[in-house]
Amino acid sequence: MLSNEHNELLTRTGTGTPMGELIRRYWVPALLSEEIPEPDCPPVRVRVLSEKLVAFRDSRRKIGLLGEHCLHRGTSLFYGRNEECGLRCIYHGWKYDVDGNVLDTPAEPAGSDFKTKLKHTAYPTAEAAGIVFAYLGPQDKMPLFPHYEWARLPKEQTYVTKGLLECNYLQGLEGECDSSHLSFLHREFTASGRRQLFALDSAPEYETEETDFGVRLIATRKAGPDNQYVRVSSFVMPVSCWVPARNRENHIYVPHDDEHAWRYDLGFLRDRKPTEEDLNRKTQIGPDYHRVRNLQNNYLQDRRRQATTDYTGIENFLNHDGCATESMGPIFDRSRGDRRAQISHQRGQGVSSRKGTASHRSRPGTKSLPAHRHVRANDTRGHPLA
Repeated sequence: MLSNEHNELLTRTGTGTPMGELIRRYWVPALLSEEIPEPDCPPVRVRVLSEKLVAFRDSRRKIGLLGEHCLHRGTSLFYGRNEECGLRCIYHGWKYDVDGNVLDTPAEPAGSDFKTKLKHTAYPTAEAAGIVFAYLGPQDKMPLFPHYEWARLPKEQTYVTKGLLECNYLQGLEGECDSSHLSFLHREFTASGRRQLFALDSAPEYETEETDFGVRLIATRKAGPDNQYVRVSSFVMPVSCWVPARNRENHIYVPHDDEHAWRYDLGFLRDRKPTEEDLNRKTQIGPDYHRVRNLQNNYLQDRRRQATTDYTGIENFLNHDGCATESMGPIFDRSRGDRRAQISHQRGQGVSSRKGTASHRSRPGTKSLPAHRHVRANDTRGHPLA
């Protein structure tokens, strides 16, 4: 179990909080590329770590991520005009570029240099694998953009979904670090192959290995008299877990605010393009990035299906995870929970976040590019070693 103080430390991520400041020292997803698909398209609202922002793609395809409210009178830039390499406020015509420079203040007197004394909130962005990443921390602490395998592949060999999780980010992330729930939450009564292995041993043995990117998580199950099934996943700082799902996938939980998170499921394929089956989660998410099956409609649970087909009566792994984590409540009270569920996350993140101001050199996952090449998610079946 955790103390209330430690639980607050891990779950609160707004501006000025230790965990919020730590997450800001990394590149994290802000939105999908498809939300701003072409130059001068309409801007979109973005909320990350409780901060209200607006994203736009300018006439030269550069991406801006600005504070939502105009410096002048606070009108939302979401309603602004995205034109001629800048975002213009509809109230008095103030115009900003992707770096937050004020390009025009047409309501000011002729010859005024007021705009040169201003700078709007703007964050650096990087685009990879269909995701727009942002760095929201101090400029002098900004790390290189991660050189992960999915960032080096052609976009056509990746796929990604985004969906709102109606609870704190940590609840989702803990689930990714927990291999034992596969034996129950995702059980199918007529499963075969790897899914059948989950049912053979519902109490895997756990090992963890601290690494320069976070924590490697190893779960070993009995898979018959002379076999073991080993599942390796990796918790990657600050809010990611690489898992051996249908393909190699990176599941990322970005705080929207303290009671909601954005879940990004990023898959990557070394030698082919994704198939319709790889993209199965897209059908579970509506145009507003809310899941069709959600807390409000009880995930459209089918009790007959639960009795005859699978453990939950809920369609799709994505919704299984949503039900398990969201039904805990917005922020789970870990002072009465199973402490084992948080061990990996605490080792990789909680301890180093106590001050929330980790130095550039001490942040796992930002040390050096070679470290990024050794993040792995895999599983295998074989004979135990003597």
